[in-house]
Amino acid sequence: MERVVRREDMRLYAVTDRSWLKGETLYRQVEKALLGGVSFVQLREKQLPYEEFLAQAKEIRALCARYGVPFVINDHVGIAWKTDADGVHIGQDDMDIREARRILGPDKIIGASAHTVEQAVTAQEQGADYLGAGAVFPTASKQDAGKLSKETLQAICRAVEIPVVAIGGINAQNIVELAGSGIAGVAVISAIFGAKEITAAAKDLREKVEKII
Repeated sequence: MERVVRREDMRLYAVTDRSWLKGETLYRQVEKALLGGVSFVQLREKQLPYEEFLAQAKEIRALCARYGVPFVINDHVGIAWKTDADGVHIGQDDMDIREARRILGPDKIIGASAHTVEQAVTAQEQGADYLGAGAVFPTASKQDAGKLSKETLQAICRAVEIPVVAIGGINAQNIVELAGSGIAGVAVISAIFGAKEITAAAKDLREKVEKII
């Protein structure tokens, strides 16, 4: 059975970042985010050794399953397969979407990054279930990310039928600028995990994104 990604699952998409742990476990931080209304979780741990990444993925996958929230792995199709994650998110420089689909099968979620309308259309044609488009604002999480204009974001949303999530520098102050763009939701890192009160920050963002969708 083919997996269908619901637009409502994409409202508040949290991307993990261990640089914000502040003495807490990632598991605990993700749980706090889920309690605040995060609706989708991506494990993005580029610096972790393989075995640690695998162990962390198993733990967070079980946590997200308990909350009924989709869980994907950034880039690493092998770990997504080994942990039976809900899917994987693939960047422009990562594995081909069709190859990821061949490995993971038809019932897993495959997300892809898109910075242009052409990339978005190609990703959909290759079988992507959703798109992450950005960076919509300047971001410290990805220094080489080029700025994506609101006009391009709108054009991407119009060009594809799959859900589009805006990413890059989004916070509680600037999220309102994305109103009317056609997105299904927003993806954030520091606006949740860098916050003093993670649950409260997630709750605030969830309320704000619901108003602009």
